[in-house]
Amino acid sequence: MMDTLSVVTQLRDLASEPQNREAIVQDRGCLPGLVLFLDHKDPKVLFATLQTLRYLAESPRNFNTMKNELGMMVSLERLIERTGMTTDITDLAKEVYGVLSSQTQRPACQTPEQQKRRNKPQFFINSSNKKAKSVTLHIQGLDGADQRGVCEEALLRVKGVISFTFQMALKRCTVRIRADLSTESLASAIAATKVLSAKQVLKNENGEEVLIPLSTSCSKVEENSHLPDYLPEDESPERELDRAVSRTGAKQDTGGSWLNTAASFLTKTFYW
Repeated sequence: MMDTLSVVTQLRDLASEPQNREAIVQDRGCLPGLVLFLDHKDPKVLFATLQTLRYLAESPRNFNTMKNELGMMVSLERLIERTGMTTDITDLAKEVYGVLSSQTQRPACQTPEQQKRRNKPQFFINSSNKKAKSVTLHIQGLDGADQRGVCEEALLRVKGVISFTFQMALKRCTVRIRADLSTESLASAIAATKVLSAKQVLKNENGEEVLIPLSTSCSKVEENSHLPDYLPEDESPERELDRAVSRTGAKQDTGGSWLNTAASFLTKTFYW
């Protein structure tokens, strides 16, 4: 039996992969359901919903549909103004609202360089949120879905992490964090898994990428109390790859049975 949090969390994971984003927005049940979840009382559901919307907004073809979805902008405004919310939820709501407010329909013709910049596999890199920053990590041991799950769980528990996306082929993770959170805190959280370690990816004066070791001896990392726990294995979408929307590198059509099930669940739970 699905519940709201597990559906939104799995939908967020699917939305983290660029090839799934347009299919999710085009589905008649998913986007309206996400809009309604913006009024949910559970902060875990709210945060996962905002992460999903921010991923979906990475696709330029989704801008108009998302912005014009009934209740989208109004619900975001209400969430931004709602009292008692954590800073992370409020900041992310402002991120999504700002992106949708500032975007207009893109011209049909674009130069290759414009396309290259637009299609960077990075999340929040060009965000207007001045209170946040992006860090790219090279993660030793990031060899597959199991290790990715371990890394996601570690990052989700760090207070101040807004969002993240993976480039599995390069063993990299780009993390959007609050400006006052140190990169060493991320490294410490990852090192605490005992199976992964992280170095920061930077460019030297010649424009070449270099890996910078990070100290993991900092004080205890402050953990989130409001973020959703990572899904247990028996609920993880990684176990549903043969039936779910495709993940990185997959070529299947995005009309998988899991997305249909999620859309049906969202439609049936417009009121909870």
